[in-house]
Amino acid sequence: MARVVKRAFRYRFYPSPEQAAELCRTFGCVRLVYNMALQARTEAWTVRQERVNYPATSAMLTVWKKTEDLAFLREVSCVPLQQALRHLHTGFVNFWQKRAGYPSFKSKKRSRRSAEYTSSAFRYRNGRLTLAKMAEPLDVVWSRPLPEGATPSTVTVSQDSAGRWFVSLLCDDVIEQTPVPGAVGIDAGLGSLLALSTGETVTNPRHERRDRAALVRAQRNLARKEKGSANRAKARVKVARVHARIADRRRDHLHQLTSRLVRENQTIVIEDLPVRTMLKNHCLARAVSDAAWRQFRTMLEYKADWHGRTLVAVDRWFPSSKLCSACGVLTEQMPLDVREWTCRCGVVHDRDLNAARNILAEGLSVIACGGGVRPQRGSSRTRQSSVKQEPPGATQGIPVP
Repeated sequence: MARVVKRAFRYRFYPSPEQAAELCRTFGCVRLVYNMALQARTEAWTVRQERVNYPATSAMLTVWKKTEDLAFLREVSCVPLQQALRHLHTGFVNFWQKRAGYPSFKSKKRSRRSAEYTSSAFRYRNGRLTLAKMAEPLDVVWSRPLPEGATPSTVTVSQDSAGRWFVSLLCDDVIEQTPVPGAVGIDAGLGSLLALSTGETVTNPRHERRDRAALVRAQRNLARKEKGSANRAKARVKVARVHARIADRRRDHLHQLTSRLVRENQTIVIEDLPVRTMLKNHCLARAVSDAAWRQFRTMLEYKADWHGRTLVAVDRWFPSSKLCSACGVLTEQMPLDVREWTCRCGVVHDRDLNAARNILAEGLSVIACGGGVRPQRGSSRTRQSSVKQEPPGATQGIPVP
């Protein structure tokens, strides 16, 4: 069985000075149009209790282009400006449906610099990509081929804080969904990045710690520079390059790891970790951020969906570390510094491997009992996992402390 999915392929490219200037103008116009449309929609609702939709903002853009002060908007392609209005409308839809917060204004210094082109604003032929308002194609480094016969539907050009240019092509890709045997439970940690129920442990590479000395030097050099000077701008780019190197290594490692897990297992069980809450612990925030548990779960989710795998996230209150995977006895206390413990049944447990085995068993129970992938609101309040909703007779005979 095969499935067609929308997949983005990102490549780095090196623009000429003229192309870079054109793209920078486009980024600025996209940001300006987005902010003006956001201000207009906010004022319309605040003053007149009126909702402004995408067609109305598109008509506003036509009027703005005819004014003397905003005549420069006609110098760039109109497609990225229209796409910015569509993205703003999507942000409002998500806000109305309570999936996201209220849209915020784009900042020149902090917001992502990007522009999206639809099929009418670019030409892709024989491996050469040419954008609207440009005479020459982009110098793209094709590090991997696009799917055979694929035609990009949208092209997104972006520039990161380190000054690197990227182009992302959205294409239809055919992914074979071949069922495989096996199930695995995953316990995320800091000492070891992952502990699998199969007994394997994945070492935590600690990418940020490896480059911490270089990051400290770059940030210290930045702090010495005068604000607003050209030397400070150069020092800021050096700091951004260190951060980009750390993020690239982390992303590459997680992609390889999640692809292997999805390729080898039909059922994958993880914990529903409250990463945002854990980041409030200032003693562990840096290590938790470096481990990138949220990014790991996001990759697992969309790759499992692509390949037809079953991904289960057990309740965050499930006592995976304190439960003996051999006899089912629940230990009352289990401090974080205890990495090995002996159950009263005589089995010596490694904390992480035991937790991974319990997570797998809990996930299989969730699948068998019809529990949800996300934790139930009521079970979170009572600190009971979804498997605890079984009738009382189902747990008779399990030893209790």
